[in-house]
Amino acid sequence: MSDESLTLPDLAGERVRLREWRETDVAVVQEASRDALIPLVTTVPQTAGEVEALAFIRRQHDRLPSGAGYAFAVADLEDRAVGHIGLFAAGDARASVGYWIAASQRRRGYAADALIALTSWAIRREHLDRLELYVEPSNQGSCRVAERAGFEREGLLRAWKRVGGRPRDMYMYARLTERARAAAADASG
Repeated sequence: MSDESLTLPDLAGERVRLREWRETDVAVVQEASRDALIPLVTTVPQTAGEVEALAFIRRQHDRLPSGAGYAFAVADLEDRAVGHIGLFAAGDARASVGYWIAASQRRRGYAADALIALTSWAIRREHLDRLELYVEPSNQGSCRVAERAGFEREGLLRAWKRVGGRPRDMYMYARLTERARAAAADASG
């Protein structure tokens, strides 16, 4: 991701805007801290204190300059943060996508719209061929979100990640850029 500009773009979907995290977004981080799963699989703090939430927001600002990737607040049309989505370097022309929506804001289409907006932007990056995301098999809502955004399930990764100290299986989803699809077609044809 180091060949890109060090400016986080603003991206728009139909229901959401992807923008830089702000200190005024602390409440959504605090809500996410109280979620049973989000702190186990992300860098959201496990305590809902304001100091910890602000530290999370500051870490998001460091992602792009450090070369780790792009970290966006997912904001509704009134510019209120409702979640997070990020695109992170995964090596050799690949990037990994991760997202969460605060429990009080789920089932409104925000996750799908955010993933579609991010994916539409990311697949045009010259240095990327493939976007990946990983979903626990029991998280059917996230599976539907991935598929709505054009990701295809490629398989089940057994004991792929420890969550809460226990090995968990994950489905791997991928979305290829048009360049990568064309190259694969040329190679097989």
